[in-house]
Amino acid sequence: MSYQTTKEHELLREKVREFAEREIKPIAFSLDVKSEFPTQVVKNMGKLGIMGLPYEKKYGGAGTDVLSYAIAVEELSRVDGGVGVILSAHTSLGTYPIAAFGSEEQKKKYLPGLCSGELIGAFGLTEPNAGSDAGGTETTAEDMGDYYLLNGNKIFITNGGEADVYVIFALTTPNIGTRGISALILEKGMEGFSFGDHYDKLGIRSSATCELIFNNVKVPKANLLGKEGQGFKIAMATLDGGRIGIAAQALGIAQGAFEEAVEYSKEREQFGKPIAAQQAIAFKIADMATKLRCARMLVYSAAELKEAHAPYGMESAMAKQYASDVALEITSDALQIFGGNGYLKGMPVERMYRDARITPIYEGTNEIQRVVIAAHILGKISRGETAAVKKSKGPETGERKRMIITEGTLKEKIDLLVANLQKDGYDFSVGIPMDTPIVAAERVVSAGQGIGSKENMKLVEDLAKAAGAAIGSSRPVAETLGYLPLDRYVGMSGQKFKGNLYIACGISGALQHLKGIKNASTIVAINKDPNARIFKNCDYGIVGDVNEVLPALTKALDTGEKKPAPPMKKIKRAVAKKHTPSRKLYLCNGCGYEYDVLLGDEEGDVRPGTEFKDLPKEWVCPHCGEAADNFIEIEV
Repeated sequence: MSYQTTKEHELLREKVREFAEREIKPIAFSLDVKSEFPTQVVKNMGKLGIMGLPYEKKYGGAGTDVLSYAIAVEELSRVDGGVGVILSAHTSLGTYPIAAFGSEEQKKKYLPGLCSGELIGAFGLTEPNAGSDAGGTETTAEDMGDYYLLNGNKIFITNGGEADVYVIFALTTPNIGTRGISALILEKGMEGFSFGDHYDKLGIRSSATCELIFNNVKVPKANLLGKEGQGFKIAMATLDGGRIGIAAQALGIAQGAFEEAVEYSKEREQFGKPIAAQQAIAFKIADMATKLRCARMLVYSAAELKEAHAPYGMESAMAKQYASDVALEITSDALQIFGGNGYLKGMPVERMYRDARITPIYEGTNEIQRVVIAAHILGKISRGETAAVKKSKGPETGERKRMIITEGTLKEKIDLLVANLQKDGYDFSVGIPMDTPIVAAERVVSAGQGIGSKENMKLVEDLAKAAGAAIGSSRPVAETLGYLPLDRYVGMSGQKFKGNLYIACGISGALQHLKGIKNASTIVAINKDPNARIFKNCDYGIVGDVNEVLPALTKALDTGEKKPAPPMKKIKRAVAKKHTPSRKLYLCNGCGYEYDVLLGDEEGDVRPGTEFKDLPKEWVCPHCGEAADNFIEIEV
């Protein structure tokens, strides 16, 4: 690589740094405290001409190079890591897939707006069961002829809710692993496309991060990016480049913390001299500077390789892994130099310390980066045994009956639900106080945002009284809406419910909430959205408006004054019986070799799970060379 940036690069750095110092630095503390997306700042970034730096001028881009983009992310992150990742996610994740894989029509439609900053881009790959392992994707896009019907959800989406254009990955052909994933372009405002709550994060709080929810979204066929089945390839190519952006973000955060520490070390005096004169501090600063230079060389080198269209996957992984690792070390050392002052809210190094912590996690954890680097060096190595077919993960709350009651009038549905609960062993003539701690409660009736206004909490309270249960809620109901005290919210980060009956009213089923109720014996879900994740994680469910269902259920469970409930006896979870399906083997007529779909043929480069009918035409028996059409199908 060139060890000296060009004059153009440094002029860009100067321009972006001046912008960051003038428009971002004065409000960085406020953005962090309020967890506020800097809408006007992003618009001004568009006017500055940095939202489409590496893209062709004919599509509205600046026509510069990848290194220029990396420098821009670095300089923004030097002042605020959240603003830096807004640009990174927009440019390398939301825009790149369209620029690299889009049709001419798609490029003309979307790139001018994305490059000018009139549109913001985002990328949706991560799901509750698909993070580092994209093969766990469960969002589906069913071919309906003229359009795809999209259902599912994505989590931890940077720029989520604020972006206008989203590149989304979904299964168009289930049960064939990553070969069944396709990429689709979604637009904000499409019917059925909504957003979950914005996550309350440790750092990069000026960046919007939320859940994307797809409920029968009709996506035109014209919005298919590339071809069906190319989604995984598009995602991996995008992430290779995206890692340069995150590496630049980590570098910028570390650079900002380093500069703060150097300045403070010259001003702060102890024992009659600046602490910079103390060898312990001076050596720390020397080490920080060395790490920064190493990280910058890796980041810039990866950017130059990408710009030259040379292989850069390993180098981008190295840059991301190293830059983010040392960002943690440098921000920690910077905070240490500030001492007690650095630990106070409002100090830039305290914010930078928190901002840096995300960089080894997203865009592929640093553990995954090391896997990528090792694979480039070592190539494919046999594991010594044939891997089993990957099974799709079950519900977050474990195996459940998933009896969604859909037939009959509302009264008939309620009666069937109550009858089943009584059959499972629930006695509604007894009850516990509504303020019983969640962790000690035998029953809980819990409110989600789907209950609507605060007045509707009366419906939840009435149901809790009729069911003889304590009252709880999802996190947003307690934290954001303030309907209940914080100690009443149930979830992975709140109170864990380990009792018997949990009635979820208007709760969609966010992952962190489901983790908090996974040990419940029975989960009842009431929600108007038939595609809500809670229905995949419940024993009984009624699809309907809480304003209608809750009063009817309250009436059905009301036995008058409740007798005090006896000490809780854990009810055994009622799980639907599993049926083990038969499966087929294929027997070679020549030698008796058995082809098992579950095992595949590793030596023949046939992956586990490959159906016999999908075997390559050239495939033959690995033992005797007999053709596939001379195999006999048997059932076991």
